[in-house]
Amino acid sequence: MTNKIKRTVYAKNEIISKEGEICNKLYVIKKGLVRGYCVSDNVDVTTWISFDSEIFTSITGFFKNEPASENIQCLEVTHCEYLEFRDYQYCLKNFPEMREINRIMLVEYYIHAEKRAFMTRIPSAQKRLAYFFKNANPKMTKRIPKKYLASFLAMRPETLSRLFNE
Repeated sequence: MTNKIKRTVYAKNEIISKEGEICNKLYVIKKGLVRGYCVSDNVDVTTWISFDSEIFTSITGFFKNEPASENIQCLEVTHCEYLEFRDYQYCLKNFPEMREINRIMLVEYYIHAEKRAFMTRIPSAQKRLAYFFKNANPKMTKRIPKKYLASFLAMRPETLSRLFNE
């Protein structure tokens, strides 16, 4: 299985996957910071952020082999290991431990998605920020550029700045 795992390094601000393309890689971040985002009315909307030791991909692009519905961008120099889709399928078929890893990974994805969905429904910007800090890794929160954090929290950068200064 180890011969199926590949390594790569992405530059800061590099786009890993673009909306409309097939994303055929499942990544593990060894060190770095990435975000998923879409563009709505010419505004970037950050939909998720991942960092060290987390797994990421375009869910639709990878698991359904369809055009991705979002872009993936590095916010820092990012070192990754990845499996291509065909190798991922091979590992699932031939290694029972990969099926357990897959199950654990899907549970983690669902938990993160549930937290993001809950957070977006909190009407108060101050309470959304508090919820984010309560549920996010403190090491990650210090590394996220404020404009992307504001976008992720569905608020203007000025609002985030004001909340940080309160």
